[in-house]
Amino acid sequence: MNIENYISEAVRQSVEALYGPLGDEQLQIQKTRREFEGDYTLVTFPLLRRSRKSPEATATEIGEYLTTHVAEIRAYNVIKGFLNLSLDGTFWASRFTELAADERYGEAPSTGRTVMIEYSSPNTNKPLHLGHIRNNLLGYSVAQILKANGHTVIKANLVNDRGIHICKSMLAWKLYGGGETPESSGMKGDHLVGKYYVEFDKHYKAQIKELMAAGQTEEDAKKNAPIMREAQEMLRRWEAKDPEVYSLWETMNGWVYAGFDVTYKALGVDFDKVYYESQTYLLGKSLVEEGLKKGVFYRRPDNSVWIDLTGDGLDEKLLLRGDGTSVYMTQDLGTAYRRFEDNKLDDMIYVVGNEQNYHFQVLKLVLKKLGYAEWSDHITHLSYGMVELPEGKMKSREGTVVDADDLIADMVQTAREMSAELGKLDGCTEAEADAVSTMVGLGALKYFILKVDPKKTMLFDPRESIDFNGNTGPFIQYTHARICSVLRKAAESGIEVPAGIVPTVSLLPEETDLIKTLTEYPATVKAAGDNFAPSIIGAYVYDLAKQFNGYYHDHSILREEDASVRGMRLALAQQVARVIRKGMLLLGIEVPERM
Repeated sequence: MNIENYISEAVRQSVEALYGPLGDEQLQIQKTRREFEGDYTLVTFPLLRRSRKSPEATATEIGEYLTTHVAEIRAYNVIKGFLNLSLDGTFWASRFTELAADERYGEAPSTGRTVMIEYSSPNTNKPLHLGHIRNNLLGYSVAQILKANGHTVIKANLVNDRGIHICKSMLAWKLYGGGETPESSGMKGDHLVGKYYVEFDKHYKAQIKELMAAGQTEEDAKKNAPIMREAQEMLRRWEAKDPEVYSLWETMNGWVYAGFDVTYKALGVDFDKVYYESQTYLLGKSLVEEGLKKGVFYRRPDNSVWIDLTGDGLDEKLLLRGDGTSVYMTQDLGTAYRRFEDNKLDDMIYVVGNEQNYHFQVLKLVLKKLGYAEWSDHITHLSYGMVELPEGKMKSREGTVVDADDLIADMVQTAREMSAELGKLDGCTEAEADAVSTMVGLGALKYFILKVDPKKTMLFDPRESIDFNGNTGPFIQYTHARICSVLRKAAESGIEVPAGIVPTVSLLPEETDLIKTLTEYPATVKAAGDNFAPSIIGAYVYDLAKQFNGYYHDHSILREEDASVRGMRLALAQQVARVIRKGMLLLGIEVPERM
């Protein structure tokens, strides 16, 4: 049952019985604010022209009618023009039994819409870092939430495997690598290639310094540095399919992909489709040629191709360099075309940092001008803020990033140390301790990042994220494990957990509140999907766990002597654990049964 629809219909019938047909008028019904008594509130002000009475008198009249004619509404109170309605325990017991019996609770029926969500999008010139972690966790979680909302979801990764930045790593390895490989160095392939990206930058800066000392301006020195000119030449040779350059590119990218796969597996994220810029940039180039013929783009004297968007409040945008090599926009046009054409998408979501806001504004506008407005109108840029550390921002070129592999390992190790200190691993085998530490470490990392609104820049503090108290993943995981322990003890004692609540059992206010929170889970999943915001799920699950912990502290479950009450409390605890588990899985977080 949709509770708000039920309340709305009961109120509509009552208002019409009192004041006549309402027609298409919408009733204003909302959840009662926490500081007032009640479950749902009717705003009576829009009804005054029909009742021709004061707000208080109108609310009182409707409240009297409802409590007399609707059995489930046990009481009402009036605050000015607001009518607060309280539903009885039998109503909430029935709602609990319904949700407990629903195997797909919180999962919407199919919408028939196909949505692609692109996340990760790494460059093959360096390993994944903390910023990539936020991107991957956000993308994966939004994909899970959209699935729960009934969409067919395609999780996609676009690998930036070509361009000048890739050539920088390749050239530095060729000049200074001495044939080093992942096998000979013992390094993960992505780390090895990243090492040479940093090496390129070091030599590039030294050459700029020399040229400036010889009298060149900084701008000229950056253009004329021999190592940069060699990298640009390497890019031209790559686009010309030079066998030597192409072979080196394939080899080094292969090292990186093997490294990425290890990191993705550790993070618990995956993809349904992987696109490579090297396979879409030529299609992008053909779209640029098409745009030139249509007069959408224009060519400058240096042979570069541009689009003038000043009439749309933007600026002029480069699409092809003078030497014929492509830019990000070129390949993004090709990739967008390929995805919509091949997958018959209804929506395309890009999970990309907020520094690319302008880029996606331009991408949508260029697609529209090329005649693909239907696609353009269904592109969403899920823009998110950067992740910063107490020490400040990260810089890949300078090698000052927080490496994803190192961070994951550190989180698991910290989780093990803190769990052991608190006695949460007592009685665990070594294998169980490893499994719990991994689950808690990754749960702490994922929850800490996903609980923040995606649009906000966030400060990541690893140790704070593993606190077993407060708004953290481990607190929620521990609540789940605590409930599982209670349910195990009940099973060992031969106590069965009933499927629902016996109507004759009186519910305490705290128990009714827990049931009310449980009934809000489907609406929470919908809101998270509508807003592409895992933080909505995170806030809900934390509130549910905190609410249960307060209840558990104040009321006995297994020691309750009344069998019906004990059964109700066990059933309630079981459903709290189930909804915590479902909600956390939407965040990509596993919850342990023992801890």
